[in-house]
Amino acid sequence: MVLRSSLKLSAALKSLNPKHVSKNLLISEINAPKVSEKSLVNKTENIHLSQAFYNGKEIDKDKLLQDMLVYEDFLTESEEKTLLDEIEPYLKRLRYEFDHWDDAIHGYRETERLHWNEDNSKTLKKVRDIAFPPDIAQLAHVHVLDLAPKGFIKPHIDAVRFCGTTIAGLSLLSDSVMRLVHDKKKLYTADVLLKRRSLYIMRNSARFDYTHEILNEKESVFNKKEVPRDRRVSIICRNEPLPEFRD
Repeated sequence: MVLRSSLKLSAALKSLNPKHVSKNLLISEINAPKVSEKSLVNKTENIHLSQAFYNGKEIDKDKLLQDMLVYEDFLTESEEKTLLDEIEPYLKRLRYEFDHWDDAIHGYRETERLHWNEDNSKTLKKVRDIAFPPDIAQLAHVHVLDLAPKGFIKPHIDAVRFCGTTIAGLSLLSDSVMRLVHDKKKLYTADVLLKRRSLYIMRNSARFDYTHEILNEKESVFNKKEVPRDRRVSIICRNEPLPEFRD
């Protein structure tokens, strides 16, 4: 049975009509946050912007690129296995659901976890230290979302009542493609390649101004190359809602 707070997270998904087609271009420059580990490099080649960002000046592409970050190989194979070893016994007791109540997610199972073993606590602390400033209150529960090989997430913006300015997610077991689409200017899109064991950080403008989705297996293409989809488990940390949006 999914935790009550997990149901709130599901309720936060605002489903929109997908169908966004655009020509993508490679982005080679980005301002990444400073991190202590030399191995952590924000992989700018994993983000492609649509032609609209270059043809017009309505939307600031640099702002988006500062707020959507991707770190390849954030996890080692051992760290990925240790995380899966802890959550698999519970996930295996759940059935994949294909009829989400608001039609936002297809082929998924989910839970939240408050307590982790020592090794995984260290891994999640590394995520939190990079994603959130020290003075930002964070949600204690970690969201675990398991997508079946044919599962996908439709475009949505997480409700401000349930989480704050930043979402940080680990990608386990499979590569996938996340698509961002500006909520009001639909031609402004960004495809983001989320490789297995990578970390993405989505904050501020990327969090509030763009819908995000995980493409299904038939649409899973990045830079004109197919990105094979398999089962994907994401482990997601969030900060608390801003005071003005709390219930």
